Amino acid sequence: MTLDIGIILPTSTPDPAQPILGDVRAAARLAEQSGLDSVWSTDHLVASAPILDSTVVLATAAAATDRIRIGYGVLLLALRPVALAAKQIATLQYVSGDRLILGVGTGNPAHGDVGWRAAGASFAERGRRTDEALRVLPDLVTGRPATLADGTEVTLAPGATMPPVLVAGDGERARRRAAAFADGWVAIGLEPHRIGARVDELASLAEEYGRPPLTVTVVAPALAADPGQAAEQLAAYAEAGAARVVLAPSGPQWEAGYEFAAKIKAQL
Repeated sequence: MTLDIGIILPTSTPDPAQPILGDVRAAARLAEQSGLDSVWSTDHLVASAPILDSTVVLATAAAATDRIRIGYGVLLLALRPVALAAKQIATLQYVSGDRLILGVGTGNPAHGDVGWRAAGASFAERGRRTDEALRVLPDLVTGRPATLADGTEVTLAPGATMPPVLVAGDGERARRRAAAFADGWVAIGLEPHRIGARVDELASLAEEYGRPPLTVTVVAPALAADPGQAAEQLAAYAEAGAARVVLAPSGPQWEAGYEFAAKIKAQL
């Protein structure tokens, strides 16, 4: 059985009463030394709890490690001008040695719209703007000529290898977005039996767009406290068709979450 195990870096948490702001360098090194496959950073300008900038976090993690993949989990692409986002993505891909995974989302409404207003971006139009950005992002990142939505023609240099794109969201629009533009789909906490149904649906959607089947990543699944039982639960995700699971440590003692993930990884 092959199932990549990733973990979220200590950069924030959905619980504002318990923000997880830890040593990113130490966390990335611990994840790599523990044999985990990837580390991830959440993203927002103003969230429900304190949060670090995702690109700076991933650059720090890349500089502190040699092997482990680094991932946006997930980048709010429509929060930024697409050319600026592409420049950051290409640079991060370059300095990390092609270790980047680009998760993309439209944002959880639970965070409200203040971050979007502060960035001068439209909360209501974030889905449409995400689609527009995903259309031109491969050309921008790889250094090919691109035409933006407003007609601006631009070529960014130097170009970089386009990282795999994963689109998050369990709504129908998000799943179609993944099928149209992405290499994979991200679900949050979805149970294994529902993952299996989504795998089949995504394969059909991708075929409509003339694209290959998508990989599936599950973030923050509900797991038992016993590593052995948790490993059995993750095995069920793999059997359902998931390629990767990203665990989310809870509480300020993030090291314990990393150790738990390593124990599970060892048993798979």
